[in-house]
Amino acid sequence: MDVTIYHNPACGTSRNTLALIRHAGIEPKVVEYLATPPGRDELAGMIAAAGLSVREAIRRKGTPHDELGLDDPGLSDAALLDAMLAHPILINRPFVVTPLGTRLCRPSEVVLEVLPAEAFAGAFAKEDGEAVLDGKGKPVA
Repeated sequence: MDVTIYHNPACGTSRNTLALIRHAGIEPKVVEYLATPPGRDELAGMIAAAGLSVREAIRRKGTPHDELGLDDPGLSDAALLDAMLAHPILINRPFVVTPLGTRLCRPSEVVLEVLPAEAFAGAFAKEDGEAVLDGKGKPVA
């Protein structure tokens, strides 16, 4: 299965998402988007495919969001995309693109929506020990 993750290795959610993909037996294309950000059309396409608005795809925590005045409701999607491209840290993460769909995987288990359910065998827990999959590879409620 062709899977791409827009990854930040410093982010626990991104690391957990990547680990879940690998737990499914899939080695994804890993794009460290801070070093290699997506182009404008690619970013806009991922946001739309994930069913998000541009504003919903912007990260606030640990970014220049407030300093740039990105809370201004008068800013257009084009202006917000410009800011994200100029400051890739503003791109929320991790985005995962698969043939089954595109998701912003916050929390990391959202990735289960775009991976084949039959790919999972065995338990999986996040770095902090929170169970995501039971011993049969089924999502923990």
